[in-house]
Amino acid sequence: MQERLQKIIARAGIASRRHAEQLILSGQVRVNGQVVRKLGTKADASEDRIEAAGRVVTAEERRVHLILNKPPEVVASMADPAGRKTLRNCLRGLPERVYPVGRLDYAAAGLVFLTNDGDLAAEMLREWGNLPQIYQLKIKGRLTAEDLERLGKQAGAKMRMIRQPDATRGHAANYWYEAMLRDSKRDELRRVLFAEQHPVEKLKRIGLGPLTLEGLPPGRYRMLDEKEVEGVRKGLKTKAKENQKKDLAQRAQRRTENTKQQESKKVTK
Repeated sequence: MQERLQKIIARAGIASRRHAEQLILSGQVRVNGQVVRKLGTKADASEDRIEAAGRVVTAEERRVHLILNKPPEVVASMADPAGRKTLRNCLRGLPERVYPVGRLDYAAAGLVFLTNDGDLAAEMLREWGNLPQIYQLKIKGRLTAEDLERLGKQAGAKMRMIRQPDATRGHAANYWYEAMLRDSKRDELRRVLFAEQHPVEKLKRIGLGPLTLEGLPPGRYRMLDEKEVEGVRKGLKTKAKENQKKDLAQRAQRRTENTKQQESKKVTK
């Protein structure tokens, strides 16, 4: 069956779809010995010899999905030109080649989703705003309940105070909070807190959609079972349908308002 090259390469676990497109544009993909540089080119993985980044695309690999508890000061990618530690250093013993979905800052810690399932990775990136993310953050100073509500609204997050791990004898100067947000609101939350003179000192992602770090030590990973993977897929589709219904309702409301305005103008005339 003819399919786009980037889809075939991603499904084989060689690269994500975006990276596969870059490989094509840079001339690192060959089909039956011929270099392909045009996006949208199709091939048949069962009949054509496809090479990407020096690797031959073989029969579909076993699809794996896992989460990793990334330590701070580890680059959330599989390679780093500067020679810093990457996720690959935490994946020793894993035979399959996987890649991360989404990003997490170098200084931040916490949950990273990795897979060689190109179709799911592409869907997650496309619907990333539908996946709720939960962060624990340590900031300078302390926020009141009113601050939590006000700043949370500004940043598009729901914030609450949590048990203070460093609050020995109640003398902690800087406090930990939990924030639930969607899309790419993490940077906005940092900006809002910094503007209020409460800069973020530490950041840790503890939840992504239905997935959590519970029981997973820093620097370790665990495989996800099919039920957990299906939970991620369901969460993406459910929220997408909700957004679609909301969009349709808003359009219907605007049409109704426009109709009323037009009728009102006719009466005035």
